[in-house]
Amino acid sequence: MSGLRADPDSSEEPQPGKAKTEFRNYTEGKLLDRVYNTYLLMHTHQTVEFVRRKSAQYGSCSLRRMSAMEALQLLDQLVDESDPDVDFPNSFHAFQTAEGIRRAHPDKDWFHLVGLLHDLGKVLVLFGEPQWAVVGDTFPVGCRVQKSVVYGDSTFHDNPDTKDPRYSTEYGMYQPGCGLDNVLMSWGHDEYMYQVMKFNNFALPKEAFYMVRFHSFYPWHAHGDYGHLCSEEDRRMLPWVRELNKFDLYTKQEELPDVQQLRAYYQGLIDKYCPGQLCW
Repeated sequence: MSGLRADPDSSEEPQPGKAKTEFRNYTEGKLLDRVYNTYLLMHTHQTVEFVRRKSAQYGSCSLRRMSAMEALQLLDQLVDESDPDVDFPNSFHAFQTAEGIRRAHPDKDWFHLVGLLHDLGKVLVLFGEPQWAVVGDTFPVGCRVQKSVVYGDSTFHDNPDTKDPRYSTEYGMYQPGCGLDNVLMSWGHDEYMYQVMKFNNFALPKEAFYMVRFHSFYPWHAHGDYGHLCSEEDRRMLPWVRELNKFDLYTKQEELPDVQQLRAYYQGLIDKYCPGQLCW
């Protein structure tokens, strides 16, 4: 799929019926206590050692076998406790995102599928992981926390890595421009789903793998932090991540899609790009 380019200005903006400034409000709202507590636990326990342990635990994709659609149906049972915008099952958000992309990019069916699949790694919650180890924004472990990390100024006080001289400087355990592929991100659904896609040889372009892997890295793609760790390849991929984010974020609305009506189209995409029983 070489030669594909994302032009964020060319695609139609989703119109969910509320202003962009109303999304990702971490200072007020009825869900704020739940959201803050999720991030407090995440920022206390997400350490270099924790991430390495989870990567080893789940990297073999040996937990169970199920299809992509079966995994999506599991998300009927999951409400993301880190999300200040919605309080409905994550499966509906998957279809909202995919349909927004489908309207704006009708010629890129693989991108429609990315919208559907991008959060499937949240099945880890149904496998027994706490939400703080699965959902929410991601950030690099092993180096100093930068200013745009959600609640970063009030939630890391009990994280041991912040007091470890190996991990508490700007670069920490990394080299300048090492590339995000060489950075340990906080463990969660992004990295897990990327590993599932890779293990099962999804027939998708590398842009798809990259978007799934880093779509929750808001401090980078939305706020410009952690650029000192990025490579030229990361900068080349950044417009794709931002393009997915536009639909991931701004298609959230209380009016839920008719999943039964949409299922056949997306099953066709699954059959094309990631068919059958997958290893999770």
